[in-house]
Amino acid sequence: MKQSVKTFIIDTNVLLHDYQCVYNFEENNVVIPIVVLEELDKFKRGNELINFQARGFIRELDKILGDRMFNGGLSLGDDKGTLKIETCKAFSKELRESFPEDTVDNRILAIADHYSRKLQKDNVVLISKDINLRMKAKSIGILAQDYRNDKIYNIDEIYKRGISYCENFDNTLISRLYKEKEGIPVQEFQFDFPLLDHQYFVLRNQKSSALAHYDPQKEMVNLVVKQKCLNIEPRNAEQTFALDALLRPDIELVTLTGKAGTGKTLLALVAALQQQEQYNQIFLARPIVPLANRDIGFLPGNVGEKISPYMEPLYDNLAIIKNQYKKNSKEYKRIEELQEKEKLIITPLSYIRGRSLANIFFIIDEAQNLTPHEIKTIITRAGEDTKMVFTGDIEQIDSPYLDTHSNGLSYLTHKMKGQRIFSHVHLLKGERSSLSKLASDLL
Repeated sequence: MKQSVKTFIIDTNVLLHDYQCVYNFEENNVVIPIVVLEELDKFKRGNELINFQARGFIRELDKILGDRMFNGGLSLGDDKGTLKIETCKAFSKELRESFPEDTVDNRILAIADHYSRKLQKDNVVLISKDINLRMKAKSIGILAQDYRNDKIYNIDEIYKRGISYCENFDNTLISRLYKEKEGIPVQEFQFDFPLLDHQYFVLRNQKSSALAHYDPQKEMVNLVVKQKCLNIEPRNAEQTFALDALLRPDIELVTLTGKAGTGKTLLALVAALQQQEQYNQIFLARPIVPLANRDIGFLPGNVGEKISPYMEPLYDNLAIIKNQYKKNSKEYKRIEELQEKEKLIITPLSYIRGRSLANIFFIIDEAQNLTPHEIKTIITRAGEDTKMVFTGDIEQIDSPYLDTHSNGLSYLTHKMKGQRIFSHVHLLKGERSSLSKLASDLL
């Protein structure tokens, strides 16, 4: 028996998260409150990714509408429902008594309430990434859900699969790994789990241990040797694997995750500098997520001074690398020269828009604050011979509308799992200090 058609009321933050979301509700109907269009109008100007989403939906809406009027709803395509812009509705007595203020959220609630009374309640759902608005809706009997189309639920599995820890492993195979430089055919290992391309292994027994990597092209397992880059040396197995992935030319996309202090950004930057002669430029960028929902326009100073506080962590990592050398050394001067000649660029992510991304080593820091659509927008602009590295901590999300399941970094890691040009490493141990590790674990 065919299920009855549902009506989904869409909040502004959903459109700013995924401007093409209206196509993801199958044969059900989609309603955009007219106050949402007013909200989008405030976001359409600017260079941030959120502004791109606002403009993207406005263009999408214009494409759907063309020269027609809405007249009760327009088709979203074959096997899709209709799209309707709904004008404001009067507050019901219950809604007015519960939420007397005439706010945008409450006007959206009024439309959801109108449809809920007009149609069967179970067939009307408010879709919002605002937890508080969902709670308000539920408190007056309106169904409300988060936007789930790009949510990833098997988080632990995703982040653990990049590295396998094999105990009581065959000592003969471990010994051969150290002797046979080309590696050992993967069939000889008889792993009891399916392998991912570019999977890493910690192989150990009571006598010996080895770090290893699965090469999908050669179908060989080879030894991973700890290597130093610009006087920066990995301090644990996970960092060793991360640096190996960052330096492998056949891996074009890398995700590094882990708590603060595990060395994600530092390793990515040092690997980029180690290979700088192979690339036209190195871009080190991060999204700007203003604190307390205040735009950078509230900060004093010119544009450079406004964005400087957000970029300081990136400059701190660069300073760690430079401080491995004396100021009059050629290595120190070479790094400064890269900055002066704009071969190394540290910038907000939004300032990258419009640049050519061919032959670039591109590091995107704090990627957990990006939406899946923003991640896709960035990667699809990669040109030939570009390597992309996304770093972040999914437990430290600053965006109010993202969580561990819906952020772009989790989405990317899940979707790219098993691809031949992709590698993921989850870093476990904090290496800043015992105090930093304790704070990360307990606070």
